[in-house]
Amino acid sequence: MYKLIALDMDGTLLDSQKALTSRVRSAITSAKEQGIKVVLASGRPFEGMLPTLNALGLDGEDDYVLTYNASLILKVACKTVVSSAILTGQDAIDLYKIADRLGVNILAYSMTRGLITPKQNKYTDFEANLNSIQYTEFDFNKLDADEDILKVMMIDEAQQLSNAILALPHTLQEKYSMAQSTPHFYEFMNKNSNKGKGMAALTAHLGLRPEQIICVGDAANDLEMIKFAGLGVAMENAIDEVKAHADYITMSNDQDGVAHVFEKYILK
Repeated sequence: MYKLIALDMDGTLLDSQKALTSRVRSAITSAKEQGIKVVLASGRPFEGMLPTLNALGLDGEDDYVLTYNASLILKVACKTVVSSAILTGQDAIDLYKIADRLGVNILAYSMTRGLITPKQNKYTDFEANLNSIQYTEFDFNKLDADEDILKVMMIDEAQQLSNAILALPHTLQEKYSMAQSTPHFYEFMNKNSNKGKGMAALTAHLGLRPEQIICVGDAANDLEMIKFAGLGVAMENAIDEVKAHADYITMSNDQDGVAHVFEKYILK
């Protein structure tokens, strides 16, 4: 019997208008009433997830969230850290130099400074607006080498970013957990940070087994948790690699695909 379902947000839980549909809300409410734990797992910062957590009633003392692609796992109500795997200021400096050489923009989430970027650009604007947060223009070369950095993102036009990804030094694979979350965002996290490892840490904390878990997602940064879960579910709008590793493919995020998963596997 499934006891926990983890949901990505953008492209999965939310439709293409970034909205929660009534059918999805109802399915999650019914599952919670049956004692199913529902967890959101997103690349977004906690602040960008909180309105959705509140709307779904996933903000209580016993609710958990995987944020920054599981760089932080928190208890929602008190923000107690269950698990963390983060970067340093030196990582952000090094990645900034690579991004500058490859001609793409970059941003980072600092524990002390919040969202920072070396210069204003439309994709940092988009990230800030999406999560209803402010950002600061800051010279990455002035970061403290040991500053706590949650994640770094290379951001730019889709083709320009794709070209940059192909030109990244191969040694980065040994240092970082990397994933493309949208055509415009390529994310760098601690080597021990991805949604799969995050789900492993959370289920161990809760005393659950992988076969009791459903994970649902659409993008490359969802792949590891879909592979980890007893039932890995890809959205119809998911990338091909995620679909290839999924146990089941549901309908798209504009067709209430998440609600369909609840109805099929939990609300029988």
